[in-house]
Amino acid sequence: MKANSTMQVTETLSQGLKREFKVVLPATELEERLNSELSALKGRVQLNGFRPGKVPVGHLRRVYGRSVMADVMQNAVNEANRKIVEDHGLKLAHEPQVQFPESKDEVEKAMEAKGDLAFTIALEVLPTFDLVDLSDVSVKKPVAEVTDAEINESLERMAKQNRSFETKNGKSAEGDRVVVDFVGRIDGAEFDGGKGEDIRVELGSNTFIPGFEEQLLGLKAGDTKLVKVKFPENYLAAHLAGKDAEFDVTVKEVEAPGELKIDDEMAKGFGMESLEKLKDAIRDAIKRDFDAQSRRKVKKDLLDALDGKYSFELPPTLVEQEFSAVWAQVLGDMKSNNRTFADEDTTEEEAKAEYRKIAERRVRLGLVLAQIGEKSDIKISDDEVTQALIERVRQYPGQERQVWEFYQKNPQALAEIRAPLFEEKVVDQILSQVKVNEEAVSKEALFSDDEEETVSEPKKAKGGKKAGKGE
Repeated sequence: MKANSTMQVTETLSQGLKREFKVVLPATELEERLNSELSALKGRVQLNGFRPGKVPVGHLRRVYGRSVMADVMQNAVNEANRKIVEDHGLKLAHEPQVQFPESKDEVEKAMEAKGDLAFTIALEVLPTFDLVDLSDVSVKKPVAEVTDAEINESLERMAKQNRSFETKNGKSAEGDRVVVDFVGRIDGAEFDGGKGEDIRVELGSNTFIPGFEEQLLGLKAGDTKLVKVKFPENYLAAHLAGKDAEFDVTVKEVEAPGELKIDDEMAKGFGMESLEKLKDAIRDAIKRDFDAQSRRKVKKDLLDALDGKYSFELPPTLVEQEFSAVWAQVLGDMKSNNRTFADEDTTEEEAKAEYRKIAERRVRLGLVLAQIGEKSDIKISDDEVTQALIERVRQYPGQERQVWEFYQKNPQALAEIRAPLFEEKVVDQILSQVKVNEEAVSKEALFSDDEEETVSEPKKAKGGKKAGKGE
């Protein structure tokens, strides 16, 4: 802010979390600021017919006046924003909204420094609230043990995925693999994606459309079969969902599975010294999954408890932004899964009301966690962000450089890496203040109603089964 500025700032509205200010910068100061900027420009520009630094300010004004005045006005807006925030000690919920006069003549006069520059700044501020005592809060932490049965199930699955198949004579049976060519038709016409050659189908794996594999049982090499199926209603490709289809299938080969061997040799195929080492690795991997799920559950229980402790006015714009993100996710998921609101036993109006409450909860919890984190002086280091970014980049093999550069060039995207790190640290801080009761549960109970709770990332839509070849 200029030390001798004559800028006038008047508060015109203070209602709930909304504030509005009228700002006036007199024409005399506009003229002064414009001339100051033009004088500074004088030594930097070169114009034909003038020696460096000798261009008259009047000529500069004719050439650059409007663009320089636009900068002067933007600087005035920035100064007013800073002055309002500093003088009133405000914490903003979002970027200030600036409104210039609707009258073009009024704006034009200001551009020429022949009239005052007047504009309004509308703000939404963050609510103020006191942090509550959490000593009476207790949360459940479900804990499941990794059983030998879990490990053996994983071993069998790995062995099946890596066992060999050998050509056999005779008819196909459950567990065999058939190599087929096929051409699919709907209403007599071929469709995109309906043709395949040398496709291996493991009978009983349920990886193809329901009914497809069953109709290939009892066939031998050289046989043909007209397979009739119906695409699932929630099939990923919407133009095929729910459609009846026919496939002309030719069996080229029948393969029988080799012996299922779970031994040291199999372990070596997975880079392990022995079967016991492979079992240890599987146990550790399952335990990490169990611990992560336990964390999600205890976190949700904690956030539920926090949500019940706080009630305060929420910034409408923050709620609307959060709802828009949530609702876009809901509609996107429903479209990709070919679902309707009726399929979810609801209506669009009821769903909107439900997800608006979710948005309000997320905003409220976000503000609570932010204040707890601030009071606890919780920080996220650049190294922590870098490590998280490296993990994110690794999810895009072959595109690592592009993804890395995208985040480096986009502060907003980088902030989305930092937010969940901050959230987890704050959750740890809160968990250290409340009573955590461990509760032994089964794997099924641990993973029941699996819905991760977070306030720093868009919420996944409820309902809508995942589409895939087996559904």
